[in-house]
Amino acid sequence: MHDDIFPVPEGTRQRSPNPLTTLDAWRAMRADAQHDPDAFWLAETRRRIAWRTPPTLGLEGSFRDIGEQPVAWFADGTLNVTESCLDRHLATRGDKVAILWEGDEPDQVRRITYAELHAMVCKAANALSDLGVRKGHRVIIYMGMVPEAVVAMLATARLGAVHSVVFGGFSSDSLRDRVIDCGARVVITMDEGLRGGRKIPLKATVDHACLGLDVQHVVVLRHTRGPVGWVEGRDVDWHQIVQPASAEHRAVECAAEDPLFILYTSGSTGKPKGLVHTCGGYLTWVSFTHQHVFDLREDDVYACVADIGWITGHSYIVYGPLANGATTLVFESTPLYPDAGRYWDMVERHKLTIFYTAPTALRTLAAAGDAFVERSNRSSLRVLGTVGEPINPGAWIWYHGVVGEGRCSIVDTWWQTETGGICIAPLAAVTPQKPGSATLPMPSIEPFLVDARGDRVRGPGSGLLCLEWPWPGIARTVWGDHERYVSTYFGQVPPYYFTGDGCRRDEDGYFWITGRVDDVINVSGHRMGTAEFESALVSVDAIAESAVVGYPHTMKGQGVYAYVVVQPGVAWTAELERAAHDSIRTSIGAHARVDCFQLVPGLPKTRSGKVMRRILRKVAEGDPSNLGDLSTLADPSVVDAIIDGALTPPNRG
Repeated sequence: MHDDIFPVPEGTRQRSPNPLTTLDAWRAMRADAQHDPDAFWLAETRRRIAWRTPPTLGLEGSFRDIGEQPVAWFADGTLNVTESCLDRHLATRGDKVAILWEGDEPDQVRRITYAELHAMVCKAANALSDLGVRKGHRVIIYMGMVPEAVVAMLATARLGAVHSVVFGGFSSDSLRDRVIDCGARVVITMDEGLRGGRKIPLKATVDHACLGLDVQHVVVLRHTRGPVGWVEGRDVDWHQIVQPASAEHRAVECAAEDPLFILYTSGSTGKPKGLVHTCGGYLTWVSFTHQHVFDLREDDVYACVADIGWITGHSYIVYGPLANGATTLVFESTPLYPDAGRYWDMVERHKLTIFYTAPTALRTLAAAGDAFVERSNRSSLRVLGTVGEPINPGAWIWYHGVVGEGRCSIVDTWWQTETGGICIAPLAAVTPQKPGSATLPMPSIEPFLVDARGDRVRGPGSGLLCLEWPWPGIARTVWGDHERYVSTYFGQVPPYYFTGDGCRRDEDGYFWITGRVDDVINVSGHRMGTAEFESALVSVDAIAESAVVGYPHTMKGQGVYAYVVVQPGVAWTAELERAAHDSIRTSIGAHARVDCFQLVPGLPKTRSGKVMRRILRKVAEGDPSNLGDLSTLADPSVVDAIIDGALTPPNRG
């Protein structure tokens, strides 16, 4: 571990306009939130959110009774989130750039002011209303990274409807599952996406996903103007219905606990979970964390280069920045197009001050060499952030020293789809940083560690990371399956929230996330369930069984290692391996890929038939010498065969 402490750059601390500039002030804020969370968060939300009916209630419920009733925050308040993100800025920030868009090609740039964005959202809301979208209806958004995708999210929210954004890399099967699960009658998409010079057939994927479903309308944005299929009576052109619509729209009033969006995330079973985030608490949390973690200032040009198909895009491209009146970048392309200097050239072009990306991208760019960074002027940068997975100290040092030239704060943020926003992270103007550590928790985040016996770890030590108290941004339930929500997150270390992550706490109280300990693999920031891979593999007729685990990958954080058992008389061939890859791509999406296949005679199972995954993880990690107790295995000889045939997967860390 790299325990050197990097102090906050003195200039950052001195020039910050934000109320938190010292650790003592941070400790006092945490103490206030811990002593009286209702008073603390009611004051914060009234200051941050444009409430129609300001709330008088803080937290209702607890983790102890979450099986009977989800927790609630600000339940007697009413609002529409778009009035916080748009309307209230018109008088003072109407001419300020809200969305700075850079397309797939570096010279494709759009700057959309708050006044212009407000008009676009009102037009889209009126158009969707004319299609029959009403409060509580679910709308699927399956688009690339264009400003209209943000408009679609906000327009849906303005109607009080519930959006579910699906990452544009997901397959038609994955998209279809989500349409069915949330009961969406309207899908918003585009003809084709663009990414790294490649066209992505989004409309064609939607057409395939919607076959036989009761989808009433598919709204299609013409982006590339490429030829697409058209279903008369169902498909409508975005421009034809949005452009003539009125630019005035009265936002629909919602309760604080009304659903704002559903976002699907992988679980330990093959069926993704539709996590539900609500209006008041979520917006309060992302506004609060966005301001304090990044030391946000009025003249910042803020860039989060994630995709809106993931929670990072929801919270820190759209809702957090817009609630805070920031200029937020929407980036369509990739960090390697047209070459490995794309990010840093973009910093120079737009004078970016805050830059937020994934450790996977940083490791890839570091491997390409420093020259791609050093050719661009990065003097505008003040804060550099990471998200999606733990950052290794080597990548942290490169980010700090080469990209940030040793003068920028690094904010390594830990959080999840389920948490809604950042939970453990340095504050850019406050927290001394240690390379690889997420450092300290936000107010109302009370983390603790549990060892293998279920006992709390006191002081420095390692264990399972759990959270003790509800915070405003926590997902309230799984859409249509509250029992699954309770069993997944509160059944492991009852009655507390179990994150699924391992963690180390050092002698300074800093937290170091060590990675997933459940059946979810985090590949380049994309969380995918092992069961999703296994289901796709056994759908190939020649494959009888499979077990998939993650292993440490030097570039992607985690790689995917698959153990396969073929049908009797079948040989493992290059053709069969291609079929396995094709099945995964079809079932999950292009972002899902197995790094290493190992043919095995059988899987290590207990007498009750449960696969002992810890054995498979150890072998994939290259550590077969400490497999633990094997006495419960039905056939211990299988383990010897697996060890003897073990492979060295690519880029194993």
